[in-house]
Amino acid sequence: MVKERAGIQSVEVGFGLLEVLSRSPGPLMLRDLASQAGMSAAKAHRYLVSFQRLGLVTQDAGSTRYDLGPAALKLGLASLSRLDAVKLARERIAGLMERIGHTLALAVWGNHGPTIVHWEESPQAVTVNLRLGDVMPLLTSATGRCFAAWLSREAITPMLKEEIARAQRQGRNDVPTTLAEARALLAEVRGQGISRVVDTLLPGIVGFCAPVFDSDGHMVLGLVALGPSGTFDPAYGGSVAQPLREAATRLSGDLGWQG
Repeated sequence: MVKERAGIQSVEVGFGLLEVLSRSPGPLMLRDLASQAGMSAAKAHRYLVSFQRLGLVTQDAGSTRYDLGPAALKLGLASLSRLDAVKLARERIAGLMERIGHTLALAVWGNHGPTIVHWEESPQAVTVNLRLGDVMPLLTSATGRCFAAWLSREAITPMLKEEIARAQRQGRNDVPTTLAEARALLAEVRGQGISRVVDTLLPGIVGFCAPVFDSDGHMVLGLVALGPSGTFDPAYGGSVAQPLREAATRLSGDLGWQG
């Protein structure tokens, strides 16, 4: 018998609240948060007060709903950044930016979808409203299209259906509005070996995302480049896409990919 190491039970109990928030699609009321964590509202509130002081949880003053705070984001990003693929990619970003001349980013698949974990802005970059920790949409971003193209259907189909329904409600004609159209788009991404958007996520912005694979052939990282349409080469074989694709292929090889 292996003796179980002593721990602090209250920490383990309180973590249940953070776990519920991490699974939730949005902020929660105290009663709902407590119920899903299997504790009384009074008990949950005591934990949440401490978590707020630590920055792990925030509470909206208007709605009184709770959500994960900046400290939780920092912990999550720190964990993601320690992945070997991210570490190797970060070491090569500066050289790749010199060659491409545009802003570069790294994305991984997080709990809620493709998540930006590193951002290297070019001196010539235009200001874009993207931040570390942002989750990118599957159909309107190059990052999302790249992950959607190479992840399993089971993982992405529910998210695709949600975005398609949203596009239908908004009357958009620049993204797929049926599942068949979405799958045709993703097949095209796989055929090109890289994803691209032009004015789809942000007006006047072009973006590419190249997939990075591990030794098992699973996509573990998206290598992203974006810039203003006036100076950014949008061609699949052009001065941005080609070096980005080559860098992703070399990184995949260093991670053991044999493709």
